[in-house]
Amino acid sequence: MPEIEASIRDTELFSPPSDVRGMTKLDRTAFKKTVSIPVLKVRKEVVNRLMRALKRVALQRPGVKRVIEDPEDGDSRLIMLDPYKMLTVDSFEKAEFAVLEELDVNPQLSEYNLELTYENFKSEEVLRAVLPEGQDVTSGFSRVGHIAHLNLRDHQLPFKHLIGQVMIDKNPGITSAVNKTSNIDNTYRNFQMEVLSGEENMLTKVRENNYTYEFDFSKVYWNPRLSTEHGRITELLNPGDVLFDVFAGVGPFSIPAARKNCTVFANDLNPESHKWLLHNCKLNKVNQKVKVFNMDGKDFLQGPVREELMLRLRLPTEEKPSIHIVMNLPAKAIEFLSVFKSLLDGQPCSNECLPTVHCYCFSKDANPAKDVCQQAGAMLGISLEASSSVHLVRNVAPNKEMLCITFQIPAATLYKNPALTGENYEEPSLKRQRTDDSFLEPQITSDS
Repeated sequence: MPEIEASIRDTELFSPPSDVRGMTKLDRTAFKKTVSIPVLKVRKEVVNRLMRALKRVALQRPGVKRVIEDPEDGDSRLIMLDPYKMLTVDSFEKAEFAVLEELDVNPQLSEYNLELTYENFKSEEVLRAVLPEGQDVTSGFSRVGHIAHLNLRDHQLPFKHLIGQVMIDKNPGITSAVNKTSNIDNTYRNFQMEVLSGEENMLTKVRENNYTYEFDFSKVYWNPRLSTEHGRITELLNPGDVLFDVFAGVGPFSIPAARKNCTVFANDLNPESHKWLLHNCKLNKVNQKVKVFNMDGKDFLQGPVREELMLRLRLPTEEKPSIHIVMNLPAKAIEFLSVFKSLLDGQPCSNECLPTVHCYCFSKDANPAKDVCQQAGAMLGISLEASSSVHLVRNVAPNKEMLCITFQIPAATLYKNPALTGENYEEPSLKRQRTDDSFLEPQITSDS
């Protein structure tokens, strides 16, 4: 094998062949390519110890062995090295040199011709080579069990089937790739999708925060990027609390709350979500702790929620639970807040059992926290600036944020009793409007 020469490496060394550009039907055989990389010849008995010492510079490519038998010497092995980190012998660090010297290994590098195939390229490398130069390359997706959910842009659509197949090939466990072809439907919160590659089966199983959910992804709403938010709300709950989940979906808020020994009332208008919510309650062994409804959100608030609030108001003070209402329908949830105005009108007025609302919403405003606070306050007919908190959930798109505003409904709003608006009125426990640190310096994520 020839000795390596000190030179600047080709920056496109691990790029697929240029003639795959514009390919719309995946031809895996077209990705064959031979590259020259540095290798280190060593005795086979020192390989294991040496590999630990050379971890920094060892070649790491999908499907490529880092150690192979020397074709010219059966007692020796060749350690594949990263050509971008190892230009010359001087590229070894002091500690690495010390191990080479200790094991009596000649540090001289040689060249080795490595044949790369489709299996040795990463998905991003494949797509960057195929799609037109200078255009965005998608290599990310939302994983929903065995399904890769993509949101392709217009310029990527001619390559959609190839992109789907690459996602399946490069991600173990993914057997179907789909692309969203419409926005989320406001009624049932699902969207039209196209299977790009793989099986048509949309019945899937996911694990989130140690809970299992099964559902038909084509008929219900599920966003794996909300896992942290589901956990955050669960942490706010205490055993014995009551949770009303107005737009429950398949149960990612309700089921963890029930496992925490909360009493849960879960509702969703979508019959498919209702079906899978019931299924998942049984699957996670909380069906005795969750009462499930299939109603419009407004009807749920004016019916079961109102009735349960009245029942708990009759309990002795020491038995009255904390009450939380989760409203995760960010496109429309704020519009439902007006239902709380005079919801308990006609009942004996009380400052006990005042529900804490966690309402999700979108904002495109330059000051999204202030925007959602004003929107929510307008629906309730009050100011929330001194009695709410706003949490940034995620960045949905450029200049579009998803947020959660949390506040306790004032008794004056819930009962609409003028006597509660005077000097004797005691404001709810959230004394001032604030924005979480995570909102002030958000960790931005991409849209699903």
